[in-house]
Amino acid sequence: MTLGVEHFGDVAAPLVLCAGGTTMLSWPDALCDSLARAGRHVVRYDLCDSGASTTGDPEEPTYTLGDLAADAAALASELDDRPAHLAGIGVGGMVAQVAALDHPEAFSALTLVGTRPVAPGPVDDDLPDHDEATIGRLFSRSMPDWSDRDAVAEYAAGSADILGDDPAAARAVAARTWDRTPGALPAVHMANQLGTVFSRLDCGPRWRERLASLALPALVVHGRCDPFFPVGNGEALAREIPRARLLVLENASTVIPDAASSEVAAAMLEL
Repeated sequence: MTLGVEHFGDVAAPLVLCAGGTTMLSWPDALCDSLARAGRHVVRYDLCDSGASTTGDPEEPTYTLGDLAADAAALASELDDRPAHLAGIGVGGMVAQVAALDHPEAFSALTLVGTRPVAPGPVDDDLPDHDEATIGRLFSRSMPDWSDRDAVAEYAAGSADILGDDPAAARAVAARTWDRTPGALPAVHMANQLGTVFSRLDCGPRWRERLASLALPALVVHGRCDPFFPVGNGEALAREIPRARLLVLENASTVIPDAASSEVAAAMLEL
C-alpha cells in the first residue's frame, strides 16, 4: 500500500495531519497554507483508490474502514515521533473517527469536517439524512466521458451548483484531480468522490457508541447549508465527543470555502 502525500510547512514543527475524504484536494490549499504559516507541518494525503495512492478495483475494495484508519495511524507514525493532529472531511471524517478510537496513541487532536458518526447506509433516527430532492438531482445526471478532462470538470461544477458549493472552485479541483490520476483512470477517482467505494466497504462494527471514550481535544466543523450531511450530523458529533467544540460555517455547504479557511485554521490551531 502506497499513500500519495503532500507537505506544507516546516517539517520540524508540530505535526498536523490532514486526511482528505477522497483525494487530498478535498482539503483546500488556502487552509493548508494558513496552518503552515502558523508553524505547523501539514500533510494531506490520498486515501486508497484515489489520487496518487494505490489504486485497485473500486467496485470490489479489498480493505475495510478499519484498514483505512490504520493507514492514517501508520502515516502519522512514519512522519513524526510525536502524536499528530488528525483531520478528516466527509467520508474521511469517518476514517478519522475510527483512527482516533482504534489508535489513540497516534493522535493528539481531532478535527472533523462535514461528516457524521455512522457509516454510509441507513442512519440513526436522530440523525438527519441526505436531502432527498438534492440527492435526486445529483444522482439523476448523466455521467460524463471520464476520458475528457473538460467534461469531467464541467460535471463537477454542475454537481457543486446542486449542492450549494462554488462551481468555479469545483471545476478547478476536478481538473486538478483528473490531471493527477495515475494510469489515466479518472473514473476510479470520481467513483470514490461520489462515495461508490465507501458504499461497498466493510465499515463495521459501529463506532458511534465509542465516541464518548475519546480523550483528545476535538473540533467539529460543519456547513449550515450542507444538504448531503445536514448540520444536525455535526451537532450530534459534537454532543457525542466529550468537550468537543462545534464550529458552524453559516454560508458553507459540503466544502470549506476559501473565505472560511482562516477561521477554520484558527479553530484548529486552538486545539
